[in-house]
Amino acid sequence: MPLETTTLARSTVAAPDPEEMRRVMGQFATGVTVVTGLDDAGPVGFACQSFASVSLEPPLILICADHRGRAWPRIRAAGRFCVNVLREDQSDLCARFGSSRGRRYEELDWEVSRWGTPTLPDVLMRVHAEVHEVHVAGDHDVIIGRVLELDTVCEERPMVFFRGRFGIDHPTPVV
Repeated sequence: MPLETTTLARSTVAAPDPEEMRRVMGQFATGVTVVTGLDDAGPVGFACQSFASVSLEPPLILICADHRGRAWPRIRAAGRFCVNVLREDQSDLCARFGSSRGRRYEELDWEVSRWGTPTLPDVLMRVHAEVHEVHVAGDHDVIIGRVLELDTVCEERPMVFFRGRFGIDHPTPVV
């Protein structure tokens, strides 16, 4: 296809709006995590579906965070974070950290890791990392984390987010 035609086609097609983007991208099932950090003001965290392994050598992971949120700027400044991968029955933890009204750490049995980050109880696994690189991408930051340590906590089924709901077999609505 000639360059002029390709350029013209790209400029005349409207980009998808946020509602369409959410609906179509919801066809891709993701795991659910809670990213936690600790600074002088105390523990902080947010629910995160954008998490992936990037590299084995060196060990790198990727998370994405809304740079307008309250939690991520604090975690970025602290320099270290923990990705807590949720089990399918941990919708309570997801609700705590996924809502601006969530209770977060109130009455939650959490501990500080040897890396200085909060760890959540009974999750599937934890990835302890330090901020390696941050790239601005629209309304989010793409964070590359250098893995410091991995913890396998239990061997259960993961929490999955699919088509705007939790689970695939019997999806439950988002709280």
